[in-house]
Amino acid sequence: MRTALITGATSGIGRAVAIRFAKENFRLILCGRRKDRLEDLQRKLSVETEVHFLNFDVRNRDDVFHSIEQLPTEFRDIDILINNAGNAHGLDPIQKGNMDDWDAMLDINVKGLLYMSKAVIPGMLKRQAGHIINIGSTAGKEVYPNGNVYCASKHAVDAINQGMRIDLNGNGIRVGAINPGLTQTEFSAVRFKGDHEKAEKVYQGFKALQAEDIADIIHFVVTRPYHVNIADLTVMPTAQATSTIVDKKA
Repeated sequence: MRTALITGATSGIGRAVAIRFAKENFRLILCGRRKDRLEDLQRKLSVETEVHFLNFDVRNRDDVFHSIEQLPTEFRDIDILINNAGNAHGLDPIQKGNMDDWDAMLDINVKGLLYMSKAVIPGMLKRQAGHIINIGSTAGKEVYPNGNVYCASKHAVDAINQGMRIDLNGNGIRVGAINPGLTQTEFSAVRFKGDHEKAEKVYQGFKALQAEDIADIIHFVVTRPYHVNIADLTVMPTAQATSTIVDKKA
């Protein structure tokens, strides 16, 4: 039984991956900030597999390392790390940007990913085996109006993914990124700071990707023969051509 650690497991893509992996008999370590959701997901998935959860914020370096160090013995050998935790705050031009929003995006999307990787990689190096999946975005491939710092954070994920793959080469560790386009999750509600009316308009007039679509892709990636590493994969809904060109029928 392989053990997978998923950050941002309380909603969206992370939750969908947890549900998919449980069905495939992966042992799960679920990480997130909302303890009630972690407890609920643990109860739901424990009927299918072994589940442990870690309640912390990836922005807190000390909590990240303490949590990994305190894992029960049976969960310590992490085979798969899904660096999924991330967010987008605000949609302002650079000159009007909120610096607290900037800090949140860079701390979670970039530094949180680095902290988690730094905490988990030593065990993979010791075993000379492992698989790291970094969840990026089409925003890491192009920049769109008012996306400035969010796009910068996802461009950083793209660069870290490439650098990580280079640095870990020769150690039996696969490294790859999944870069989703428009995916219907809590993402837009967070970006618009709880304005659900604005968030819902983002996905009107076309069929967006669903969290389960990305979970299917991640499952495919981690179940390839070990000599196969899907290094960088971008996926968009059929209606989407770029971050700003979407075929909306309504």
